[in-house]
Amino acid sequence: MPRSKCSLILIFLFASLTNNLIAQINTSNEEVFARDRMIEHLFSITDVMVTDVTSPPGAARFYSYSLLAAYLVYSDAENLNEVPLIQHLQSPISKLDPTLNLEKEGINLAFASTYAMLEVGKNIMPSGKKLTSAQETLINQYSKKKLIRKKALKRSISYAEKIAAVVLNYVKEDGYRQLSTLKRYSPTKGHGRWYPTPPAYMAAIDPEWRTIRPFFLENLPSFSPPAPAEYSEDENSSFFTQLTEVYEVTTQLTEEQTLIANFWDCNPFNVSYSGHMAIGLKKISPGGHWMGITGIASQKAELGFEESLYIHTLVAMGLHDAFISCWDEKYRSDRIRPLTAINQLMDEAWRPILQTPPFPEYTSGHSVISKASAVLLTSYFGENFKFIDTSEVFFGLPEREFDSFLKASNEAAISRLYGGIHFRDAIEVGMQQGEKIANYILERTNSHQNRLIGATPNPVK
Repeated sequence: MPRSKCSLILIFLFASLTNNLIAQINTSNEEVFARDRMIEHLFSITDVMVTDVTSPPGAARFYSYSLLAAYLVYSDAENLNEVPLIQHLQSPISKLDPTLNLEKEGINLAFASTYAMLEVGKNIMPSGKKLTSAQETLINQYSKKKLIRKKALKRSISYAEKIAAVVLNYVKEDGYRQLSTLKRYSPTKGHGRWYPTPPAYMAAIDPEWRTIRPFFLENLPSFSPPAPAEYSEDENSSFFTQLTEVYEVTTQLTEEQTLIANFWDCNPFNVSYSGHMAIGLKKISPGGHWMGITGIASQKAELGFEESLYIHTLVAMGLHDAFISCWDEKYRSDRIRPLTAINQLMDEAWRPILQTPPFPEYTSGHSVISKASAVLLTSYFGENFKFIDTSEVFFGLPEREFDSFLKASNEAAISRLYGGIHFRDAIEVGMQQGEKIANYILERTNSHQNRLIGATPNPVK
């Protein structure tokens, strides 16, 4: 073969390889861009929740339905009830309007997915209208990168709004609107029962949350934990022993224990007083903290948009169901908080370093949802996934490093003892409750083996 022809072939092959490489890099960059915009605007939803002082169960509900819309937009099934993960819901999504056009040609699915997430949040959150600016920012971000043209933008927004409407109709059936019609909760009189705590003495939050529709838990009583230690003033009883432990631990906290308590506080109802003025302190919800961890893990593992969306949606739905189960137990056992019991029986001047949240004590919500989230994340990313948790940096707390999700969940759980707001059995049994819920969800959704919409996760580096 003549040298000139050989050279031309080599040049052609080199050009082809270069073009393919550039295409792969561009695709990779687009995936990273899309993933990071989704995570960024999920925090836009978090920010609105913080402003609204959304309750922990309410926050999980907002996350799950917003991400459900995003997940459905990105799926490729014609029947939304056949989408992996969605097909396992205990209450199927209502039938689609036959006039609903699910044609995806000319649509930027990653953009539409994130737009739909914000659209649902905008319509179900009290201050959701603030997310309009986040949608405008999203449009500008994609347009500036030249990832979406005007025609595709219009089609993408229209498609996102159609799927969001389907989810919003599904939301209407979950029982939330009926909460205000139920009998108003009043603290039960008697020793060992929960009663509002200082400094704000707030009324009980979400006492009827057990009536909200779960995504996966079909038989709520089957996830009920054993009863807590019975209230007793006998110094040899289990209850009094645990009460003494809270008092002694909190009166001799180490610097590290204090840091741990504050890092996992996540109490959106925290109130401080300046004279006669009550000041609410901005804090993320417990579920918001774990959604933050999910985003951190997705970025560290270099997941693409699809995989990142899947694991965010799974964790959000797990949070939602875990809170329903936990709140079901809280208002059944209706147990007194350490603050009330210690003030009555041991030291009327004692105060925990964390402000006691306004609902009954058993089981520990942090313990339930942290273990549930950690089990779901471990099933996906592996047992020894190291990460640096920066979820609380925005709220003025330093980052913390963890060797695994399970170790992070264990620390979140014990932080409630250090903080002086939970007894040990509420923590330990709460972790068992969360693990049981997560394993049930994994079995129901066949998610034990990194089951995605149709992709395999990238290896963690």
